[in-house]
Amino acid sequence: MVSGHLFLCRKHSWPAEEYVSRTTLQLLDFDGGAPPQHAWRRWLNSHANILKEFSVTFMEAIRMMRLGVRLWSYVREEASQGRKAPIDPFTRERCKPSASQGVPLGGMGSGSISRGFRGEFKHWQIIPGSCESSPVMTNQFSIFISRDGGNKKYSSVLAPGRHEGIKKFGDQGISSWDWNLSGQHSTYHALFPRAWTVYDGEPDPDLKISCRQISPFIPHNYRESSLPTSVFVYTLVNTGRERAKVSLLMTWANSIGGVSHHSGGHINEPFIGEDGVSGVLLNHKTAKDNPPVTFAIAACETQNVNVTVLPNFGLSGENCVTARDMWGTMVQDGQFDREYFNAGPSMPSSPGSTPCAAVSASTWVEPHGRCTVAFALAWSSPKVKFQKGCTYHRRYTKFYGTSERSAINLVHDALMRYKWWEEEIEKWQNPILKDEKLPEWYKFTLFNELYFLVAGGTVWTDGEAPVINEKQSSGSNRQKSTKMAKEDAKAVSTKRSHVKLAMDQISFDTELNNGDEKMVPMSSAGEDLEDGDNLYSPESLQAGPLLHLHDGPENVGRFLYLEGVEYIMWCTYDVHFYASFALLDLFPKIELSIQRDFAQAVLYEDRRKVKFLADGNWGIRKVKGAVPHDLGTHDPWHEMNAYNIHDTSKWKDLNPKFVLQVYRDFAATGDMSFGRDVWPAVRAAIDYMEQFDRDDDGLIENDGFPDQTYDAWTVHGISAYCGCLWLAALQAAAAMAHRLGDHAFSEKCKIKFLKAKPVFEAKLWNGSYFNYDSGTSSNSWSIQADQLAGEWYTASSGLPILFDDNKIRSTLQKIFEFNVMKVRGGRMGAVNGMHPNGKVDESCMQSREIWTGVTYSVAATMLLHGMEHQAFTTAEGIFNAGWSEEGYGYWFQTPEAWTTDGHYRSLIYMRPLAIWAMQWALSPPKAIIEAPKINMMDRVYISPLNMRALHEAGVRKIAPKSSCFGNTVFHCEC
Repeated sequence: MVSGHLFLCRKHSWPAEEYVSRTTLQLLDFDGGAPPQHAWRRWLNSHANILKEFSVTFMEAIRMMRLGVRLWSYVREEASQGRKAPIDPFTRERCKPSASQGVPLGGMGSGSISRGFRGEFKHWQIIPGSCESSPVMTNQFSIFISRDGGNKKYSSVLAPGRHEGIKKFGDQGISSWDWNLSGQHSTYHALFPRAWTVYDGEPDPDLKISCRQISPFIPHNYRESSLPTSVFVYTLVNTGRERAKVSLLMTWANSIGGVSHHSGGHINEPFIGEDGVSGVLLNHKTAKDNPPVTFAIAACETQNVNVTVLPNFGLSGENCVTARDMWGTMVQDGQFDREYFNAGPSMPSSPGSTPCAAVSASTWVEPHGRCTVAFALAWSSPKVKFQKGCTYHRRYTKFYGTSERSAINLVHDALMRYKWWEEEIEKWQNPILKDEKLPEWYKFTLFNELYFLVAGGTVWTDGEAPVINEKQSSGSNRQKSTKMAKEDAKAVSTKRSHVKLAMDQISFDTELNNGDEKMVPMSSAGEDLEDGDNLYSPESLQAGPLLHLHDGPENVGRFLYLEGVEYIMWCTYDVHFYASFALLDLFPKIELSIQRDFAQAVLYEDRRKVKFLADGNWGIRKVKGAVPHDLGTHDPWHEMNAYNIHDTSKWKDLNPKFVLQVYRDFAATGDMSFGRDVWPAVRAAIDYMEQFDRDDDGLIENDGFPDQTYDAWTVHGISAYCGCLWLAALQAAAAMAHRLGDHAFSEKCKIKFLKAKPVFEAKLWNGSYFNYDSGTSSNSWSIQADQLAGEWYTASSGLPILFDDNKIRSTLQKIFEFNVMKVRGGRMGAVNGMHPNGKVDESCMQSREIWTGVTYSVAATMLLHGMEHQAFTTAEGIFNAGWSEEGYGYWFQTPEAWTTDGHYRSLIYMRPLAIWAMQWALSPPKAIIEAPKINMMDRVYISPLNMRALHEAGVRKIAPKSSCFGNTVFHCEC
């Protein structure tokens, strides 16, 4: 825990007064218009430099040449099928990434749109797994001000700079608008899920403007947090001597990013809703048979605010109203003709045209007066479709129905409820923000790193069975209802199944589940199929583990989030190991849902053949007993392990990570039902690993290839990383077995632990840290930053420490002095590998990288062992390099890694959510704090008969056959 005096002397590093004058802050300090005391800040005229991507060295390129050729071939093969490969280093975005990101819009799992700190709407992820990074420049807020009877006027787009196009005589597009904002007196303030943009006398010197962006991200609220909507609240303060007529304008293109608007068939329609909420619906017909999307832009009309709309304008002379005409009307009148509300739906747009819409909100602001104007944006895409056929309803449809027109209700409720959202957000954030013991940078970085749960390509379904599109097999355009899909699923035959499930697992789960939860088998296919065969059809729901269908109130749906926008794999488990603290702390029911998905997957086998690109060998897609690397890409839950670089059934970290996460979640929530449901998979995961203990010393060995999350960093023999995870997993499994009443398995794990621990220490402990591995390679003595990952989880779960405290603190101090402080004076984070001579381990690409999420996890481990100074200094390196003004510009797109010269790899990545492991260490839940500190590993008692049985079980090697897992289930009484 942080000591009471440690940070009291720290200067507030980001005071609002350095960005906005104190007078302006006071003027805006009503109705939430003033930016908060603690926030990430940027001047709007800041240069958004192009980011620099890493490159491999010549020797690395030589070593990876064969992999590169196979990967290139695989990418081309997927493209020929109209699919995107989960890892594609060869295709580059048209829009180069820049240091311009900001807080994204909306809740979780219904598609996302990011908004740069200068106001551009970009990084469109409405279609699952697809990200269009380019901004749609038509999407803007603009302002029109008239004073002194119209003799003094100001007009400008509320974004700095000019559109890329050059303003020409007769131009009919947005280049004809007034791009007058310099940004030198305007600032951006971010504290996810809110952001404030303050225009301090721009464009009118006598008008102070604050735009507050609010999204419904509310921890433990599983309804509001699923909604695809955001609110923009403008606070206007007139410091002049004349009353001012102020008109705010929101313009929006009928587009989901890129050139999607060119496909044609899009329709705009005005609406007048309840409580003065009026605006325009933009019905977007997506390409490639993707589900349609409907946007709603709206403003709230009040006694002081008049709302008008222009439902359709274009960017060229093809339309009767052009962007230039629209702008001229606003400059002249400050509003549109109210007759436009009666226009009805527009004609479908022509291919190549760009249908746009505008909503204006006008008000009078008296001298020294104040006024508030609120806009809202919502998008409704009720169905989420994956490329190999499965379609689901999104989570928000449980509350708003499956009509695309629910966007009207979404914007209405957003405008009516945003003040309550803010109250709930502040209740959540204030205890941390007001904690004077914490560094300033940590407070707002902690919240801002949560951007990934929105912008990380998240999908959140309603938890029901897939909606089946019949036209795949019959040509019909009708779709079966969810109820019909359930009935089809129940009737599936498993006789031809290539997916094999332990039958005792099925019976065990059936006994445990009560009436409101159903187990639906999702498997059938031949055993001779190769990867790429499409097994999904209405008659046969294929290739997936048992699917939980919840009908009760506790159904929070099923949740997916990408490893990263460049690595398109859902819920990558070795990375979720780091990121999951955020979900467990804020949305624990989602975390348990993900763990249930993986628990079901452990006992599932998919025999379809896959070519592994690292060595060119073929193997089966999913091995029973092995934790999958991910839940898939193009058909998640049904076709897992989209990752095909290595055969992850031979990885040594996935199974221990599963056991550790399950135990941590079980201990933190105290959910006995969850524990009983997933326990068979925990047993199977432990038993599966016995095959990797080849010398019967209790420890698993690595196999001389990168067989863990560092998938380019080779390991030989016993490794600090995997070995420590294994010891921790044995301790966690023993503790969980004891609580669930499986005392025999608990004793088995204890015996393994007591046998393995002295071997681990004897082979790896060198007096000050644990060696990278027990091999004889050039980096076997390297100092790995992540070597205590197992101890991190042990301490985070309330279990006794794995090693003597002096060894743990010595190791952490060594990491701090070498991996952290010897790299740019500690201002970049912890490098993964460091030689004991103080030089960075450059044996491979990953050993020389700084992994942002790993740095946060190392800092969390330091906090758990009383090393507060080292912890915050270590983590501050990520802030300095990634988030500060002097850094490399990675805010709201924190990458997986950067090199010591700041070049990134894989932007917008899951692992940096591990900063919430630091908060977990600072404020663990009550169940963890009060966990008994008795070391069960020191209390082994078992009868001679059972000892003999356990010894025989312990030395029996696990062959890679499904039949070996037939006896992994027990019945427990708690």
